Amino acid sequence: MERFERLSRDLVQKGAIIDYYKDTVKVPNGNVVQWDFIQHKGAAAVIPVTDEGKILMVRQYRNALDRETLEIPAGGLNGAEEPTRDAAIRELEEETGYRSTEVELLITIRTTVAFCNEKIDIYVARNLQKSHQNLDEDEYIDVYEYSMDELLDMIYTGKIEDGKTVSGLLAYDTKFRRP
Repeated sequence: MERFERLSRDLVQKGAIIDYYKDTVKVPNGNVVQWDFIQHKGAAAVIPVTDEGKILMVRQYRNALDRETLEIPAGGLNGAEEPTRDAAIRELEEETGYRSTEVELLITIRTTVAFCNEKIDIYVARNLQKSHQNLDEDEYIDVYEYSMDELLDMIYTGKIEDGKTVSGLLAYDTKFRRP
């Protein structure tokens, strides 16, 4: 495979969650092209499993879609150095009002590799202990419990479309429920 060579990466706009760049790249045939690149600080998500085997889900408004979505709890890292496990534990308590020390990595996903480097580590949390929600000032989140079969039905009927949620739930189902 011939080589691609990034000639430059120029910041166009700095944001709170992402930074937007224009990359200038020399492609294998010698042409020079410009590509958009979005740098993301990274995120963590968690599948909270109750003692009864139900999954805690959060319903919240998403501005990009202008509607509420049903998702697994998740959030951005507080900094590049923050371990994703710590972020998953934090987001679990903040969004659901439960905490856990029994948290294991399930899967890592890259959400949109064509133009963004966002990486989300998805964890499974068990042995949930009731605590309290600690929502950010712009968060309004309701928490619901569902069986895995209910969630699979919502995925396959298009009621759950969020990529990290679909990936995480299907990975959980495959690893822990299917022989």
